[in-house]
Amino acid sequence: MKSTKIISLTVIIALLGSMLPTVRAIAPPPPKRFAQRQANIERRIDTLLARMTVEEKLGQLQQLDGDVDGSFRAEHPDLVRRGLLGSFLNVRGAKRVNELQRIAMTESRLKIPVLFGYDVIHGYRTIFPVPLGEASSWSPVDAERSAQIAAREASAAGVRWTFAPMVDIARDPRWGRIVEGAGEDPYFGSVMARARVRGFQGADYSDPTRVVACAKHFVAYGAAEAGRDYNTTDMSETTLREIYLPPFKAAVDAGVGTFMSAFNDLNGVPTSANPFTLTEVLRNEWKFDGLVVSDYESVKELMNHNLAADEREAARAAINAGVDIEMVSRLFNKHGAQLLRENKVSMGTLDEAVRRVLRIKFRLGLFDNPYVDESREAKEIMSAEHLRAAREVAARSLVLLKNERETLPLTKNLRSIAITGPLADDQKNLTGSWNADALNKTEGIVSVLAGIRAKTGAETKINYAKGCEITGDDTSGFAEAVRAAQNSDVAIVVVGESAEMSGEAASRSSLDLPGRQLDLIKAVQATGKPTVVVLMNGRPLTINWIAENSPAILETWFAGTEAGNAIADVLFGDVNPGGKLPVTFPRSVGQIPLYYNHKNTGRPPDAKNKYTSKYLDVDVTPLFPFGHGLSYTQFSLTNLQLSAQRIRPDGRIIASVEVENTGRRAGDEVVQLYIRDVAASVTRPVRELKGFERITLRPGEWRRVSFTLTPESLGFYDRQMRFRVEPGAFKVIVGTSSVGGLEAGFEVIQR
Repeated sequence: MKSTKIISLTVIIALLGSMLPTVRAIAPPPPKRFAQRQANIERRIDTLLARMTVEEKLGQLQQLDGDVDGSFRAEHPDLVRRGLLGSFLNVRGAKRVNELQRIAMTESRLKIPVLFGYDVIHGYRTIFPVPLGEASSWSPVDAERSAQIAAREASAAGVRWTFAPMVDIARDPRWGRIVEGAGEDPYFGSVMARARVRGFQGADYSDPTRVVACAKHFVAYGAAEAGRDYNTTDMSETTLREIYLPPFKAAVDAGVGTFMSAFNDLNGVPTSANPFTLTEVLRNEWKFDGLVVSDYESVKELMNHNLAADEREAARAAINAGVDIEMVSRLFNKHGAQLLRENKVSMGTLDEAVRRVLRIKFRLGLFDNPYVDESREAKEIMSAEHLRAAREVAARSLVLLKNERETLPLTKNLRSIAITGPLADDQKNLTGSWNADALNKTEGIVSVLAGIRAKTGAETKINYAKGCEITGDDTSGFAEAVRAAQNSDVAIVVVGESAEMSGEAASRSSLDLPGRQLDLIKAVQATGKPTVVVLMNGRPLTINWIAENSPAILETWFAGTEAGNAIADVLFGDVNPGGKLPVTFPRSVGQIPLYYNHKNTGRPPDAKNKYTSKYLDVDVTPLFPFGHGLSYTQFSLTNLQLSAQRIRPDGRIIASVEVENTGRRAGDEVVQLYIRDVAASVTRPVRELKGFERITLRPGEWRRVSFTLTPESLGFYDRQMRFRVEPGAFKVIVGTSSVGGLEAGFEVIQR
């Protein structure tokens, strides 16, 4: 991030992180010592490679999965013993991990430790908000904090490799995996990618409480046509480099240890066999020296893509393109030796893939300390400290979409509250998709109903009625819900999606509330009682009627283990909501893809002119824009200043603005800086996010917030695919969402 205020925001983040009880700062090793350590690792790898058979080398490239409960399969111990299995997926638990590791270290010929990986996406057992929800905090500090806690719990269970963060840019909310990322913007996604990598890995992931991170899914997986998971993607190199690659580059810059190739094909070439992305960009341009793992059976699926005629061709294409570890399918192992004999894969290519795998194992410290301290697991999992952090991060991630007539916050001395909706007394859906070791577990998960009961006193009567299911047409519970509302001072309706409706293989053609949930809201509101709609979902939804008619809307996403407590904290004003949307909410699925940083076109929308870029049947604007989010207090932005009126292409400029809390409550505001290149050699977006900072102000307090714009902020890829800053006029827009704001201008001049 390029924001500064006296000191750089990077320093601020580091300082804040050091003050958080769950964030332990680890200083990176001195450069000379680091270089010596790496040189020693490479020498040890050379020694190992010289001793390895072809079968043992191929074994390092093989990853197999255990059962969903964390156990390993009957064949696994013998494969480890023979050196034919280098890593595991899903196997976890300190005792299990140590059992397999002892076989590797005492019974295998070369004593190479195995690596245990798992999808620790937004928590291991203590579950934080889904990544899209956590991104709504607009706080890289929170993202780093939650990732570190996830790493502590996962590593205590023997997992030293997480298949996270997902850094795919997603502009189509029909795509279920939008829930796993940071939304639609490449700059914002890059900031969150760096934070999550830092959280998982720290400064040195040989620390036994850390895990090596994995940037996925490389690349453009989030641009699947029609939002249909696994579908094809087709785009220009300009779009690829300016929108979809930046978060991955940010992960590399943050030191991410591993990458995962995606399921999709990109411009006709599947990404698990794409030498342009895996080798030319990732390794040659970005100098990435970690390993690449394929996604689940994506090497085998090269045949379905019609890229490979058979298994041998699929294995050849993947390993030659730059895949190092094959997840679950076994084509490298099955056909690798023959491909070597036929000179379709060189020994140099195989050795380099093995080197990258061994390099990560050495960097993790597994050769020196392969075992897990089994006493850590009980201490770390769902500790009081971790649960407290989950509650705090969840509360900071909630987004107040609407609040007419100060419906919120609620007072704690209400005589009665109606709570209804299929998700009001639900536990299993609160942790969302990819809930790691919390899968199918409800222990410790706080429902909204439980959170509100804990928040209110005995004098407040809670009238609960479920009302309806998430899906289906049964309305028999409406009458009870209506009676509950009629007999209460206020009604809270908790609606949304089930956890299974977002995530992998969870694309939707409609973004409406499923089932009869909207009808339930209408029935409750018809009582005339003040109604608060609490949304739980893994994607933006089309909620036009609610946005127009309901007085208060709180977007909570899937907020994790402490969801109910965090939601109650916000509903009753103990926490002032400060979250902002990292994605655009459309009015209609027909608007998709809809994102704030679009091009202007030659005929921008004009309601008075038929022949402009718009729809006949729906407003072209979003329902809720990127960056939107309200507070229980009010803020004003004034006095936007620039440090210069002219700069050279290699220069920097500081933009600063005064922010004041003009309301009666302390609260957070996210100050957002956007730019617009007024005229360039290629068309540019109407605005682009280039800085943001979440600040806390007391009533009447003000601060001047500063942002530094660098050549990286102002440049783009020209027609020859050169990244450059062109001379010309720029606009700076500073506001509290992607709509409106204060404006100022400057000029980039020739050298």
